[in-house]
Amino acid sequence: MIALKDILYKVTINAVVGNTAVNVAAIDFDSRNIKSDDVFVAIAGSVVDGHKYIDSAIKQGAIAVVCEIMPENLVEGVTYVEVDNSHKALAIMASNYYDVPSENLKLVGVTGTNGKTTVTSLLYQLFKKAGYKVGLLSTVKIMVGDKEFKATHTTPDSLTINKYLKMMNDEGVEFCFMEVSSHGIHQHRTTGLHFEGGVFTNLSHDHLDYHNTFAEYRDVKKSFFDNLPKEAFALVNIDDKNGLVMLQNTKARKQTYALKSYADYKAQILENQFGGLLLKINEAEVWTRLIGSFNAYNVLAIYATAELLGLEKVEVLRLISELESVSGRFQYMISNDKITAIVDYAHTPDALKNVLETINSIRTKNEELITVVGCGGDRDKTKRPKMGHIASALSTKVIFTSDNPRSEKPEAILEDIEKGVEPQNFKKTLTIVDRAQAIKAACQMAQANDIILIAGKGHETYQEIKGERFDFDDFKMVNDYLKQLQK
Repeated sequence: MIALKDILYKVTINAVVGNTAVNVAAIDFDSRNIKSDDVFVAIAGSVVDGHKYIDSAIKQGAIAVVCEIMPENLVEGVTYVEVDNSHKALAIMASNYYDVPSENLKLVGVTGTNGKTTVTSLLYQLFKKAGYKVGLLSTVKIMVGDKEFKATHTTPDSLTINKYLKMMNDEGVEFCFMEVSSHGIHQHRTTGLHFEGGVFTNLSHDHLDYHNTFAEYRDVKKSFFDNLPKEAFALVNIDDKNGLVMLQNTKARKQTYALKSYADYKAQILENQFGGLLLKINEAEVWTRLIGSFNAYNVLAIYATAELLGLEKVEVLRLISELESVSGRFQYMISNDKITAIVDYAHTPDALKNVLETINSIRTKNEELITVVGCGGDRDKTKRPKMGHIASALSTKVIFTSDNPRSEKPEAILEDIEKGVEPQNFKKTLTIVDRAQAIKAACQMAQANDIILIAGKGHETYQEIKGERFDFDDFKMVNDYLKQLQK
């Protein structure tokens, strides 16, 4: 048990009814999880307003309620705390409840449209190889040392974040690398966390279903750097025009990286092939198994972060050469018939363009590049025609198919994608609603030395249709079909 007043430390409070000295057992924002002597935090979400469930939480045993609007009928014996922002209050309370765990390790947040998962996952790999106990909070998985937990969001809710950080403290974890999404920043999931550093990868078209404008999306990302402490570092990609914007108001130590601009950390691509990249980083050469210019940026961000965290340059270069690619990020296999199949999470226009341009820079143009791609339902619709345009312009053949349709009709999503195809590219395209059949068709169309790109879902092992998740693994599926079709 812990005193309510102690977990409210640093929370901006408008009004209190009742006693804040009461002892509480736990905190939750889901009324269904509330038990005797818990605190219920009423969150006004985009779909559900937690204020509607205050009475339910009290019936289940809540001894205290944190809310933005005081209920009309107050229950005797229950403490009510009114705040301006329940998301923010929850984050600070969660940190206090778990003894401010982010201060007991070195936490680095990575934000940007593309590259977050690769950078955080490879930093986890690198520091683990260097002999440290490491934590990871990513889209793909959560790692507490060697223990793996399932991830449900790019940036988990603040209670979950602090719970895992506390577990990391208990396991003696020294470094933790965390994906920081725009949703997570905007909903204050990272408020109250102490960051050792922040990394900005890039910014391109995404999440405009949530953020009203690109400027709003950019400014939310920027607010993460605005709030870094002066002891932290702020590392940004200045080949992206938004990189310097991120640094405008930060108190943190400003550090830059780039391939095309003058920067603190500079890289040059010497070789680029399906086997990997040969890079020159600040006058030192390093070979990495990662592929493509977009991964050159990721490797450079990893190198810079590792050095800023105190690792020796030579050791970092050695460890980079040992890193293995992240699941669903330019993950490829070559069949016995010499067909190359690549699975990548590219689900934004910029990410798809990067992957296709990388493949085109490596291939000899004597082979076909067959792309299978779709767009998720209930998400930013404005990017769909752009995805269709990019896929059809940069591939020799394209199959448009379902991604995660969610509650939308797949046919309607595919119509939006097709609108971006220019007349000269119509003949390249084919639409197959069923994703499994689309992948199978791509395998049947491919000949020796051809390349198949399956984009959009990457590491995901499910397909979400009308509220249900069905088992679906792009990499396993293309591998199985190519084996079945071996000539």
